[in-house]
Amino acid sequence: MQSQTPCQNTTEAKLIYWALIATYPVYAIGGLYITGSALGWVVLGIILLRAFVEGENVFSSVPIIVWLWVIGMLVMLLSLWMAHAQWSLGTAKTIKSTIGWAKGWALIGVFPLLGSLVSIKPESVVRGACIVCKHTAIFGSLTFLLYSLRIPGQLFVSPLKVLGGAGDIFFTVSFYGMNPETSAGRWQFFAPWAPAAGLLSCILIIFCLQEKDKNLRNWGVIGCFMMVLLSQSRAGLAIFITIVPIFLLAKHLKDPWVLITLGIVVPIVLVLGEPLYELVMDSYQQVKESRPSSTRVRSALENLAFQRWQAEAPIWGHGAVESGDKLVEFMPIGSHHTWFGLLFVKGLVGLVALAIPLGLSIIYFLFHFQKNSQVLAALCFLIVFACYSFFESLEILAYLYWPALFWIGMVFKQIQTRRSYV
Repeated sequence: MQSQTPCQNTTEAKLIYWALIATYPVYAIGGLYITGSALGWVVLGIILLRAFVEGENVFSSVPIIVWLWVIGMLVMLLSLWMAHAQWSLGTAKTIKSTIGWAKGWALIGVFPLLGSLVSIKPESVVRGACIVCKHTAIFGSLTFLLYSLRIPGQLFVSPLKVLGGAGDIFFTVSFYGMNPETSAGRWQFFAPWAPAAGLLSCILIIFCLQEKDKNLRNWGVIGCFMMVLLSQSRAGLAIFITIVPIFLLAKHLKDPWVLITLGIVVPIVLVLGEPLYELVMDSYQQVKESRPSSTRVRSALENLAFQRWQAEAPIWGHGAVESGDKLVEFMPIGSHHTWFGLLFVKGLVGLVALAIPLGLSIIYFLFHFQKNSQVLAALCFLIVFACYSFFESLEILAYLYWPALFWIGMVFKQIQTRRSYV
């Protein structure tokens, strides 16, 4: 029998939990972009209001490394303002871009901060993620049946788009999409596009593997596996099959059987290093050639972003996204890649503002990941972010993977106070 849902005691904790488990109902009305973007600021507002009323300084216990994330995202805003001034983009565009920052990069600092402030049991977040994945398994099975019956996948664009200020794709509700290169079905689930669903599968599987209720855990794993397969994301599948063994085995690094296995495997890998390298590279090339149009566009976008950053705006960037030409299918320059996108829009300053907190956080968790599975999960989330940053723009999807950001802040606080929920 499924265990009881962990109790939520505060308004903030209830908002976090119910916003998570309501993912599919909110998606059904096209409201995820608004919900995810507003949730962090609403919860932060409640915390500030309570602190003002009670006269407490709740921020005194926030770990320094969490403040590093907040400062990094504020530097992003500074870079944006400086670039707008440098390129004379005007007040209206600066305000619009600032609002865009609040719905994107800012969330990458806000949710770790909330994780260190909101009192909520890790089991609640895990349970919520598993419920989402159970809904994913059901949704994927039903929509695959609809696809088999040739029922159209596109449903509607939510009228809520008038509140969001983003493209129609963020408010589109559909059963499934179509792969333009093969004309076959390709699922984005509740994400705006299919590769983003691949990212979410890598995040959600780490949550599901921590669930103690066996039945719900199995549902969650099935849902994640279905998500990564039906999304047909090459990067998602590669990261998925890498991150799961890391999470399952890393906690056992001190066990004798693991050390013995490594003692056997490592020499073999060293002896067979060259043929294994050639095999991996050949496989990688075949994967790239399986969708040549996508690979070509990605490569062109990266080259264009790098060249224009280097020649035109090396320090502060261009301040705003620009659409490319026919060569890149008119896609935004720097999209599909976090680092090239940062260089183009926010320059070297923006790149460093993300690289420093991300890099230091990974190093920090590497020193603590054997404390418990929650710290290991936080490390795995950061590894997924680092890997996926070369294939997606992390900023634009923060409204979806916010539970991982919240978890990271929660674990930072746990390590600082030497608490353990295991």
